[in-house]
Formats: sequence, C-alpha cells, structure tokens
Amino acid sequence: VQLQASGGGLVQAGGSLRLSCAVSGSIFSINAMSWHRQAPGKQREFVAAFITSGEITRYADSVKGRFTISRDIAKNTVYLQMNSLKPEDTGVYYCAAATTYTSWGQGTLVTVSS
Repeated sequence: VQLQASGGGLVQAGGSLRLSCAVSGSIFSINAMSWHRQAPGKQREFVAAFITSGEITRYADSVKGRFTISRDIAKNTVYLQMNSLKPEDTGVYYCAAATTYTSWGQGTLVTVSS
C-alpha cells in the first residue's frame, strides 16, 4: 500500500483545513486507515481512525467534535476535515494504512497561528 498525504498549510486559529490521503496498491487488504500527528519536540500521536469493517470511526479526545475522518471509495482517498483549529493542533500529520503491517505516508505540515 502506498500513501500520499496533502492539504497541509498555514491557518489562523479557528479556521479549517482538509487533509487528503491518496491510497494506491492493495487497497482491499486495508483494515483501517488513520491519521496521526507529531508536534515539534513531541512523540507522534493518534488523531483519528476509520475502521473499514463496519465503517467505524475513532478519535483522540483532543479532536473529538472538531475533526472528522472520512473516505471516498471511488477516489481511493481518506480525508481529515479539521475545524475550529487550535495552535496546539500544529504538527506534521501522517496518514497510515493497516493491513498485516502498517504503511505510512509522508507527512504534511499543519501550522495553526494564534
């Protein structure tokens, strides 16, 4: 599975961004798609996940009610809609696909200014 993330940028606090993760390869073997982020000087942390079986979503407490993960099957793309952004949402965002192992895309930088 290959992943290509995009959509990051600079936004003011309270604004919105939508990240995209284009998926190619053995897409039918994917059990879950997820987004993670890494702030400067911090460890990478889980943000949101979409479990393909049952189309279940999961979110970190810090983003619940503000972020939405979704997928477009026709476009083989997973999205992360981020609303009401806060400076603490700043970081490099990575998408990941879980099969029998986890594949990672390159990161896309999100910077939220106060």
